[in-house]
Amino acid sequence: MSFFDIDERVIKAAEKAMELCKDKLVEIDDIQEYNQQKMIKAFQLADVRESHLWGSTGYGYDDAGREALDKVYSYVFDAEDALVRHNFVSGTHALTVALFGVLRPGDTMLSVTGMPYDTIRSAIGIEGDYPGSLKDFSIKFEMTELKPDGTPDYDKIASDIAEKKPKMVYIQRSRGYSTRPTLTWREIKKLCEISKANSPESIIMLDNCYGEFIDKVEPLSVGVDMMAGSLIKNPGGGIAPTGGYIAGKKELVGMCAYRLTTPGTGKEIGATLNANRELFMGAYHAPHVTGEALKTAVFASALFEILGYETSPKYNDARGDIIQLIMLGNAEKVCRFCEGVQSGSAVDSFVSPIPSDMPGYESRVVMAAGAFTLGSSIELSADAPLREPYAVWMQGSLNFHSGKLGVMLAASKILRDEK
Repeated sequence: MSFFDIDERVIKAAEKAMELCKDKLVEIDDIQEYNQQKMIKAFQLADVRESHLWGSTGYGYDDAGREALDKVYSYVFDAEDALVRHNFVSGTHALTVALFGVLRPGDTMLSVTGMPYDTIRSAIGIEGDYPGSLKDFSIKFEMTELKPDGTPDYDKIASDIAEKKPKMVYIQRSRGYSTRPTLTWREIKKLCEISKANSPESIIMLDNCYGEFIDKVEPLSVGVDMMAGSLIKNPGGGIAPTGGYIAGKKELVGMCAYRLTTPGTGKEIGATLNANRELFMGAYHAPHVTGEALKTAVFASALFEILGYETSPKYNDARGDIIQLIMLGNAEKVCRFCEGVQSGSAVDSFVSPIPSDMPGYESRVVMAAGAFTLGSSIELSADAPLREPYAVWMQGSLNFHSGKLGVMLAASKILRDEK
């Protein structure tokens, strides 16, 4: 560690943390290997060839690379079909296209995991007064509150689904800016079983952001009908420069494609320009990179637990995404943590994160991300709204060694400020 000035207390705690989480790191290695082999098989089954790496222009008719990429994602996600496009501008955009693709005026969308994440609320029409929301189209939003401990209230969910018979049962896998536990595939499976038992015709939609490739089981194989996410998170492998995906049942993906382009053209058009190569490379690297992010999260949990902080998940817990929550107790420590992460970045390491207002968020947010792709949260990043309970949400790292360094620098920044 001679290249960086790390507090001796952190170095000693890091050695203990590595010993604590060594079995978990081995478990993640196994998941990485499984998903990497599955990804290679997906490439082979899609007959990916060098000519697929180049893009099309104009309308993009007969873009074989675009079609092969959809097949790759279909296989690795256990989907009937997938819509993978560089012109999804964010995960929220992909989710919004999915919602508008299948919901119609008079339909009800029931969120069974409480209030959705900040940035999707304006698209639904829960917050703000933006034209074009689901609310504008007379699509109803209802939700089942989580239990006080942040877990799904399965009995109430069953009752609400049976009573309302919603067109869509909406599940948010990740915690967003909340302290509730992320859902593993086991909880997602249970929610699907409850939904199918009480309203077989309801479409089960999953916000899968941050949850791809964290286990050997994908949500579409346990009952989810469709899901969406961002390519600058897990499935882009830190290489995709932008984009998103929708995957699931063929009919539903087709409806979403009609929403993204036009009814009648759907998946058949859309120039890929020069994006194909990076999207294929990102997919190829995604299982390994996601595993490296998981290892970084596990290490961070173990280290900060040793240093006396509450963490969620614990280092040895089952995980449903790459996000690590660390309860720091006050705004000053949140900012110091982000400064430490930023100082360990390869890009913009000299920048000091400053809390500021962000579109789509209620509170001022502080963010640390020295990323090769702007806003990429599969690269090591940390962010938090400056509000109670003054926790920081950390995620990503293209490789474990750089992630470990960033976490140790964050810990050093906090410890030295406590003197």
